[in-house]
Amino acid sequence: MTTMQETNAILPARAAPERAAPALTPALTGLLAAGAGLSVASLYYSQPILGSLGADMGASPGALALVPTLTQLGYALGLLLLAPLGDRFDRRHLILGKTSALAAALLVAAGAPTIGVLQVAGLAIGVAATMAQDIVPAAASLAPEARRGKVVGTVMTGLLLGILLSRVVSGFVAEHFHWRAMFVAAAASVAAIGVTVWARLPASAPTTRLGYGRLLGSLAALWRRHPALRRATLAQGLLCVGFSAFWSTLAVMLHAAPFHLGSTAAGAFGLAGAAGALAAPIAGKLADRRGPEPVTRIGAGVAVAAFVAMTAGPLLSPPGQLILLALGALGFDLGVQATSIAHQTIVYGIDPGARSRLNAVLLSGMFLGMAAGAALGGVLLAAWGWQGVTGLGAVAGLGALAVRLWPARR
Repeated sequence: MTTMQETNAILPARAAPERAAPALTPALTGLLAAGAGLSVASLYYSQPILGSLGADMGASPGALALVPTLTQLGYALGLLLLAPLGDRFDRRHLILGKTSALAAALLVAAGAPTIGVLQVAGLAIGVAATMAQDIVPAAASLAPEARRGKVVGTVMTGLLLGILLSRVVSGFVAEHFHWRAMFVAAAASVAAIGVTVWARLPASAPTTRLGYGRLLGSLAALWRRHPALRRATLAQGLLCVGFSAFWSTLAVMLHAAPFHLGSTAAGAFGLAGAAGALAAPIAGKLADRRGPEPVTRIGAGVAVAAFVAMTAGPLLSPPGQLILLALGALGFDLGVQATSIAHQTIVYGIDPGARSRLNAVLLSGMFLGMAAGAALGGVLLAAWGWQGVTGLGAVAGLGALAVRLWPARR
């Protein structure tokens, strides 16, 4: 039988009105966006440098593929086990603790003597990088309801630019200095921004008194209670399969014939994706004005169209393929990120007292999709080439669109 504490933890928003929040200034919003971006960027520094990293360590393609896969799995694990604590404790303290752990894990990666140590460090990086998902709910809680979509969109722009520009920076640093230097620089940046966010962010009062075991148990209760949470998680997770398959295999594909391109070139494709991510605040405003549901459908449709177009890449000349890749990265990143903003707007409106837990469920689904995409992308690239990877993205995107078009249960 559900206890009164558990019931209070999963009641809808009308039963748990929000407390008055401190003013969210543009400066604080920008700081939170930077903190989210720099922390989540740690998940992706390894992707464009896998070619040079493998040559340096003499690692096999399978062992290399485990680095991003374990990092994404670590992030999903951290979301499930740690992100719900944001409803139980002051998020400032959680951010400080995760900052310390993330900086330490990045330094271990920088000094890793073997691929096995780097894989373990990648898992730890994924777990600790969930500080980004303490920052996003904090911004949502501080924002007034009428501006929540815009604020979440702004912070998510920082997060998404961190994801995409991390590849650009990592590829450049690895090619002109060394891949180990990238992890050292990442540790320093995370430590600096984490401490600054901790110092500037207002204290947050707990919204539940559930113990840790019951707090985790309430995730299942929230999943059962809210169909909107289930639809958002499934649709965004499917979109992330294609997203991760593309970015985790791009460097390996470009390193081989007919391109023979290095880490800098692979990372530079992140600029195309970053241009798509800049549309995140627009998606947030549209979600505020028109509702998030149309944004989810438009975003999923754009992502599908981009992946379908890229399946024609092998029919073009190498320069034509590179242009198509850049346009495809712009298109599907725009679609995936717009849909992500709309899904978070939906989820954050379900129950203000459970935002960290709702976010944990949504993001766990997303990063399980990321891990599946990284694993499947490597297999499909080896078996069917680049068309296998883009085909996976198209099929997964169609699945997400079908979820959003399916009539919601009233």
